[in-house]
This record gives sequence, C-alpha cells and structure tokens, in this order.
Amino acid sequence: SEVSLSAFCFLFSEMVQYYQTRVNTTQELEKKLAGAGYGVGARMLELVCFREKGSKRETRIVGILSYIKDNIWKAMFGKAADALERSTEREDEYMIHEKEPLVNTYVSVPKDFGHLNCASFVAGAVHGILDSADFGARVTAHTTQLASETRTTILVKFSPEVMERERRLG
Repeated sequence: SEVSLSAFCFLFSEMVQYYQTRVNTTQELEKKLAGAGYGVGARMLELVCFREKGSKRETRIVGILSYIKDNIWKAMFGKAADALERSTEREDEYMIHEKEPLVNTYVSVPKDFGHLNCASFVAGAVHGILDSADFGARVTAHTTQLASETRTTILVKFSPEVMERERRLG
C-alpha cells in the first residue's frame, strides 16, 4: 500500500502552493509546512508501531532517533535516512542527515522565497513523532554545505526534562 512518487510529489507541491498564498515570508511558510508535518509524524509513529507487531516503546534518546531514522523514515520515504549524529558541542542536540530529501526534489522555489527548505515538513513530522513518544524537543530543518555536497540536516534539540530522564536511565 505505497503511494506513487508522482502522486506524493503532486500533493506535496499543491500543499506548498496553498500555504505560499497565505504567508508573507519564508519563515512563515516553513512554520506552516512544519505544522502540517507534525500531524503526519504523530500518526506515522502509531502506524509503524502497529505494523511492526513486536515493536517495543523506546525510552532512550538514541533508541527513538534510530527508530525514526531507520523504520519510520523507510515507511515514509522508501529508504532509511543517510545518517544520525550527536552534536560534539551540545549533549542535547542530535542531527539526522539526508542528502536529497524527497520533499525538496520536485519543488521549485520562487525568488521571493529565497532559501526555502521544504524539509521543514519533515522536521515537523519528526517533532510530531518525538512528542507522541514523550520526547519533548525543538526540531528544525537546515541546509548544510559539506565539501562539494549539499544536504539537509534535521536538528533535534531535546528539552531539559528529556535530558534529565536520560541521565536517570543511563
């Protein structure tokens, strides 16, 4: 029961165009896309857990992020995310890297929306997943340049309560 690539891209493009007519800035558009992704993420966690009858509830940060990177990403986009990385500077920040996110592939950005990153939708989905799993966090999407390649980074900054729970469990 997969959705065809062309159908997904058409629907996503229409959603971007719909929100585009109702906002004035790139930041407002990214916020709208993240809001749309939030509901999708909350439902994807339920769906993937239901389909994997033997899955257990993740209680650790690395466990839930790995589950998102591998299982949920594959259910949403047909493949696992490229990488999961912990920040070397801050212990409460983690990054999910994707070289070519599907949501950025078939969307042409008008000049007045300059540096729009449609992966804000994916960041919203990750935020919805984490909230549903009781991992409070702030999730944002960023375009990063690494040597000769451009990739999208989903930055996850966990709340102090989640970090305290992680310390108690560890």
